[in-house]
Formats: sequence, C-alpha cells, structure tokens
Amino acid sequence: MRNQLIQISAIISLFFLSFSCTESVPERPLGEFDRGILILNEGAFGSNDGEVYHLNPSTDELKPAIFESANGRPFAGLLQDLIYENNLMYLVANTGKIEIVNPGDFTSIGAVTSDLDQPRSLAVNSGKLFISDYGPYDADFNTPSSYIAVVRSTEGGSVAKKIPVSRKPEDLISFGKFILVAGSEEGKVEVIDSESEEVVEILEVEGSPKVFFEAQGRIYLYSTAAEEVIFYSFHLDNFTLASTNTYPISNATGKIAFGSNDIMYLLTSSGWPDYQDGIAALSLFNSTIDLNWHEGSGFYGIGFDTNAEEIYLSNANGFQGNGSVTVLDQNGEEKRSFEVGRGPSGFLMR
Repeated sequence: MRNQLIQISAIISLFFLSFSCTESVPERPLGEFDRGILILNEGAFGSNDGEVYHLNPSTDELKPAIFESANGRPFAGLLQDLIYENNLMYLVANTGKIEIVNPGDFTSIGAVTSDLDQPRSLAVNSGKLFISDYGPYDADFNTPSSYIAVVRSTEGGSVAKKIPVSRKPEDLISFGKFILVAGSEEGKVEVIDSESEEVVEILEVEGSPKVFFEAQGRIYLYSTAAEEVIFYSFHLDNFTLASTNTYPISNATGKIAFGSNDIMYLLTSSGWPDYQDGIAALSLFNSTIDLNWHEGSGFYGIGFDTNAEEIYLSNANGFQGNGSVTVLDQNGEEKRSFEVGRGPSGFLMR
C-alpha cells in the first residue's frame, strides 16, 4: 500500500538516505511488533472493521487486532495503507482518518481525524505529513476536488492546507525536499515542494500510476493499463522522465511485491464475471516475464518475505466472513495457509 504496500528486496532500498543514525541518538528498544509480518485487513464496507494482524514467521504465532488490543478501542475504519516512517507507524483509513502508533507495541501517539475525505497514503517530509486524498464525491461519483492534505506535525493534528492535484492521487514518495504524487485517474505525476507546499512540476504518463519505488539509484513508477504495465524512471535533478519500459501484462490490479533476484510479482484479475486471478512474475532489468506464474481466484494482496524468500498471497474470500493468507515458495507451490481478518489487502514486512 504506499503508496499503497511495497516489500523490500535486495535490489530495492527505501529512502534511507535521509534517515542516518548518529551516536548521540540512542536506538529505540525493539518492541513486540518491530519484527515479523504485519497484515493489513481492510475491513468490510459499512462495518468499518479494518484491523492489523501480526505474524511471527519463526513461530507461526498470529496475533489478531493488535491496534484494538493495544488501545482498548477498535480501529473503526477501512484500512487503506500502513506506512512506517521516522520510527512511527501510520494507519491510513479511506474512511477519513489517520491513526499514528508506536510501531513496537501499536499504542496510539496521535491522529488526524478531521478535514479528510478519502485518504489513500502519505509521506513524511520536512517534519510534515503529506496525505493523498481523493476528496469528496460529487453527484456523479467523480472526484474533481482531489488534494494532498498537509499536517505540520509528524504526530498528527489538524490539516493546515490542501494542495489541489489531479483526480484520485495514490502513492507518494519523497526525494530531498520534494514529494512525487501518483495521479491515478489522469495519468499525471505531480511534484510538490514540501517547504512551499505547492506543486512545482507536472509530468504526463500513460496508464494509471499506482506505486513508486527506488531501484539502482532511481525513482521508478509502476503504472497499469488494460493490456500492459509500464515502468517509468525519473531524472532526480530536474524531475523529467529517464526511461519507459512497457510489458504485455493484462488486467494488472496495481498490487505488486518485490522479490529476490530482481523478480517482481504482479497481481492480475479479469474482474467480473470471470474473476480469473493470477500472479505474473517479471524481471524489470532483463525483461523476462512469466504471465501465468500462479493462478486462482479472489486474490487481494501480495507481499514478499525476504528472510524466508516466500510470497504471501491474501484472499478476500468475497468479503463473506474472514479472509485468508496463503504462503508460496518461489516456484509458486503452496506451503501453508491461515485465516486472517476481513478483506486482507497487503503486508508490511518488518
């Protein structure tokens, strides 16, 4: 979920350039949930019963509803994204709020609970939160007033400003003082200066931009279209397009996981009425593709555990009761499965 949920492999490194440690700052002691796998359960529409589960892959111990257990109250929202930045964990609900917790024990630290409509993801920059938000629906269920909400504290508070952007912004990523925004409906990448809190550059791209990631010193963007997927990279000195690579993968959902040996795993779905789902495996750097790496139905989220080199695949089971997770090896063979919460949509490997 960034945007959206990005798993990290040997070829992928998140933006650690601005997060170096110093001897004068003691490291925070590890808590119970600082290791393992966090499972995002979106919840069911109308019930707002999204939650986070924690799995210890060494013991297979699964702890449900860790937010409610830590805080004595339900999360009470549809969980859209789960983001770890600056030693804080951000739970983004597309029902209009952000909960901020201690990542070690999930106790509440702060929140953004007003002046949001349909938040999707967030990025931290210059001591502020930048939250992508679809904005309100109009009478025709369009979102003409999408924005990036600015909260001038990393621990929550009120929305200080709304920066207008193209319709349906999704993932965000920081570079220096700048933030790139994936405008999924209009095929735009908007660059925001975190200090001036203004859009300073707009790039046009094909497809529906979904997820940013960093690889081999460049920022990449994953974009989907009906019959293909597109990977863009950017020049970071002037925010222009550096490369465009297109692959014939149909019906990609936008859910992606980054595995070992430069392999990316992309969820696909034919949608109604067939609902033929699958996983395509793609090497971004040598362009090899396995369109039918794994097949099934009901796939809703995907992640990759770099320690065990296993693929985690979630199934919403039609939102009829709880969902489930199946663990695959790198040959696509099922190793084990277990039940989780409602609508499991992604994973954060810690």
